[in-house]
Amino acid sequence: MQEYINAQFDELTCGVAELKQQTPEIEKIANVCTDALRRGHKIIFCGNGGSAAQSQHLAAELVGRYKMNRPAMNSISLTVDTSNLTAIGNDYGYDVVFSRQLEGVGQGGDILIGLSTSGNSSNVVQAFEQAHKTGIKTVALVGRKGGKMKDMADYAIAVPADTSAHIQEMHIAVGHLICDLIERNIYG
Repeated sequence: MQEYINAQFDELTCGVAELKQQTPEIEKIANVCTDALRRGHKIIFCGNGGSAAQSQHLAAELVGRYKMNRPAMNSISLTVDTSNLTAIGNDYGYDVVFSRQLEGVGQGGDILIGLSTSGNSSNVVQAFEQAHKTGIKTVALVGRKGGKMKDMADYAIAVPADTSAHIQEMHIAVGHLICDLIERNIYG
């Protein structure tokens, strides 16, 4: 059992080391988000399952605080309103639960960050399509293969992992780093 545990840590550690190659893209994403917030726009998150939980977590880091005591930043997760999710899912289909909300609350200049281990979550892909129609920049946090989201995103981080658990572990690390950089950019 200890060998298995060590192998899991080794796989994650190697992936994080490889992820350092994407620091220029992470910095670009943080700068684009910073610019949007400074201009009065918002950072919008979405994802399914564990990625939904992470989208809520990261939005809360911006609205609440990450490391600094500072004013709240304009950020929402499209995964939190069960009435919207169930009404839209029931009336229009689950594939449009995020794009329909984005149509209502998103504005040109906002940033949409979609999280998906496969990069192929239909409802996140459709949210990216809606974002492009509206002038919203898109950021994909996906697994190694990238899926459709990597190709259609304005910015993308394809973490070097293949299992959902390791992908999500790296997504939260990247998300926290982006929140950290945004705070540093705006509040020093």
